[in-house]
Amino acid sequence: MSTVSMRIDESLVSAARAAAKAEFRTVQGQVEFWAKVGRAALDNPDLPASFIAESLMSLAEPREDSTPFVPRSRAEQA
Repeated sequence: MSTVSMRIDESLVSAARAAAKAEFRTVQGQVEFWAKVGRAALDNPDLPASFIAESLMSLAEPREDSTPFVPRSRAEQA
């Protein structure tokens, strides 16, 4: 993956630093995540940003750590 240097307002970097620490990401990873959420939100204006963010985070989870979805109707039969 190639990288590009760019100037970003220090207040945005500070906010990214705090969010990155809470989300166990790098500052660069946090800014990239916000950019992906923003782009997806613009492409899908009917979806809440929180849904988009959670969907992106779930896609990044390792498959072996995931819990399979079981519809309630099937769970009640068991």
